[in-house]
Amino acid sequence: MNVWNAKDSVYFRGPLDVTRAATAVLDARGWVVGWSPAAEEMLGYRSDEIVGHSVDVLFAGGRSWQPGLAEWRDAPNVRSNAVDLKHQDGHIVRSATMMSRLSHGDEGPAWVVVAAELEEVHDWEAGQAMLRGLATQSPISLTIYDTELRLAWANTASGREFAEPVEDVVGTLSQDLYPGGEVLTEGAPSTLEQVMRDVLATGEPVVDLRYRGRPPADREQDHVWSCSYYRLQDARGQTLGVCEDAFDVTDRYLAQRRLALLVRAGSHIGTTLDVARTVTECTEVSVPGFADAVVVDLVEGVTEGEEPGPGQTRPEPLLRMARRSAGGVSEEGAPEAPPAERRITYAEESPQARSLSSGLRVLEESGPDEEVPLPDAEPWAHSVLAVPLRARGTTLGLVTYLRGPACARFDTDDLSLAEELAARTAVCIDNARRYTREREAALALQRDLLPRNIPPQTAVEVAHRYLPAHLAGVGGDWFDVVPLSGARVGLVVGDVVGHGLRAAATMGRLRTSVRALARLDYTPDELLTRLDDLAEQTSEEQTLARRVSGRPTEPGPDDDPALGVTCLYAVYDPVTGRCSVARAGHPPPAVVAPDGALTYPELPSGPPLGLGGLPFESAELELPPGSLMALFTDGLVMGKDHDMELGLERLGRVLSDHEKPLEELCDQVIAELLPEGPAADDAALLLVRTHVLDTCEVAVWELPLDPAAVARARGLASRQLDSWGLADLSFTTELVVSELVTNAIHYASGPIQLRLIRDRSLLCEVSDAGHTTPHLRRATSEDEGGRGLFIVAHMVQRWGTRYSPAGKTIWTEQNLPPADAPRTY
Repeated sequence: MNVWNAKDSVYFRGPLDVTRAATAVLDARGWVVGWSPAAEEMLGYRSDEIVGHSVDVLFAGGRSWQPGLAEWRDAPNVRSNAVDLKHQDGHIVRSATMMSRLSHGDEGPAWVVVAAELEEVHDWEAGQAMLRGLATQSPISLTIYDTELRLAWANTASGREFAEPVEDVVGTLSQDLYPGGEVLTEGAPSTLEQVMRDVLATGEPVVDLRYRGRPPADREQDHVWSCSYYRLQDARGQTLGVCEDAFDVTDRYLAQRRLALLVRAGSHIGTTLDVARTVTECTEVSVPGFADAVVVDLVEGVTEGEEPGPGQTRPEPLLRMARRSAGGVSEEGAPEAPPAERRITYAEESPQARSLSSGLRVLEESGPDEEVPLPDAEPWAHSVLAVPLRARGTTLGLVTYLRGPACARFDTDDLSLAEELAARTAVCIDNARRYTREREAALALQRDLLPRNIPPQTAVEVAHRYLPAHLAGVGGDWFDVVPLSGARVGLVVGDVVGHGLRAAATMGRLRTSVRALARLDYTPDELLTRLDDLAEQTSEEQTLARRVSGRPTEPGPDDDPALGVTCLYAVYDPVTGRCSVARAGHPPPAVVAPDGALTYPELPSGPPLGLGGLPFESAELELPPGSLMALFTDGLVMGKDHDMELGLERLGRVLSDHEKPLEELCDQVIAELLPEGPAADDAALLLVRTHVLDTCEVAVWELPLDPAAVARARGLASRQLDSWGLADLSFTTELVVSELVTNAIHYASGPIQLRLIRDRSLLCEVSDAGHTTPHLRRATSEDEGGRGLFIVAHMVQRWGTRYSPAGKTIWTEQNLPPADAPRTY
């Protein structure tokens, strides 16, 4: 059944409700089948009063529509003339009318009549031009489709989009008018055909639907329209078709997309301080939002943090860092993987080389019929835009944007946008490069400051790991193993607040201080007390310096981060199997007994270094042979997804397999607790497995305060050395024992103890109850004494004094012959 059959009473609910012109729809007999609100306002008739009646009631002077039927049946599509219309209250309305033929039915054409009062225009010509403009000059495309979605009518604006006259495309299916288009509105159906079918089925209008496609009249560039759809029904509610009005918003859409791309670039490029990741983010933002493909090349050395030269004036080899195509798929159809870094050299005449030489963007395009590929471009690309990556007056590299046939050529706005993207990327790359340089310098400094090769120890077997944070960079975590007198060993782990070069330098200074204090044989609590004094003194000096210079007294970024440092120091004695531990705000160690029992010892918690106010205390731990002790910083057990308690629980699970080799156990701890490495804080781990010296390696004698004990002491030492097979060291050892015992008898009080230990070296110790420190001095020719300690110091490898609550111990070390060196770990 034809839509415009005279037997139907057509009621254009959608278009008539929104039009601002006085409009009536007539069938071929001259009966009113549609009436707009504007017509009601002009002539006084409501829709229900006029629809279904002859239009003759509107003519003044008894005129009739019927005599003109035959004349108008074959008339042009649009007719205009002046006519007197009669208002419902009887007064005459002088009007200009325009009649537009819609379609032929069985009984003739149906018409749309648009009227306007002549009093509203200056003269008849002006009124006639205004009415003609409603159909021919409106920028809004108006299209009507029947229930089968075939084109039934289109106005002039809509007809411009067709490659053929409107009369030739009437009856064409909607999907054939704009093939290959794309609905942009989120949540809407994927095709216009489905949108219109939904409107036909539900009657719900669709307003401001964004649609992108290429009209038949312009196959070179995509257009974007804002489309609205309304269902058409007759007076009985029968669906007759759907009306579409569309407005070309391509320019506005492109401007919004460029702005959105810049906003996305601001939030997505430079999220990390990693050069390679920043380059990848640039390609992710650029494709497919701006180009079909993008290539990023950098000057050699940028990824390592090196400073490029002041200018890249010729096409030198670059490093290919990233390439991305639309959809992440290469031309062969295989998923595209980021290319490995490789050197690229561009030809002198290429746009890339010219861009590097000039420091400016270079655009090169092929002609519409050219098939020869552009220099250094993909064969499918018709537009190549090369933009240098420059920051702080330095060329860091080059970004090349490519567009193919499916994308419009670069216009002026695109060129400005490309420069904005390149500038943003260059700044982020430069920031990442400078961070990389500082991080590498800090890493190098820290590698030099941390122990590289820990000498083998009889007392303990050790393994260690240090991992810098990949987000925050190098920090101040450190560890150390310090050989002490009496075959003991000092174990230390600490954490400096902050990251970067200053934290690493502070760590190095503190580590040196700890080693120096440890060599003085301080107990753990005494060592931390003196280390705390050093940190507090540094803080006072910095505060004074700020006052003198007039700066704020609060600590600033240039101040030393020694305040708030945490540290744990332990001394393990392999003779007794005891370990003395003290801590300054640091987590306690994990201890695994030989039977596998895990504990975190309750140790007195002192304040972090430099804060003062509270004393430090030591605690004694019994460590049977084969015990495992883990010293660590909080970066190992704390993360963004878990707290320290959970981290300690995970650490305990790994350490339960304590019989594994320490190196393997270290790797397992890192894999379990930091599978991706530390993010915000660096981490240090020191694993220690304890051993004890065999009783046959230690000899101890108590001696009285009697000069005769000196000869006895020499004899005891000589016989012990013979039993150990160290007779070659007897002469030196007897001399040392004789001098040290003699000094103890002369200057000390209480019992005297002589102890010999065969370890990595031969240790000789003489202990007494005195606290007087012996001094090494050069005796004059007239002095009767004072030469013994001087002679001892020249005959042994090392010597020193350590103190305990019971008194002092003077000790010496002599190197063993290579064949007599004991097993070490």
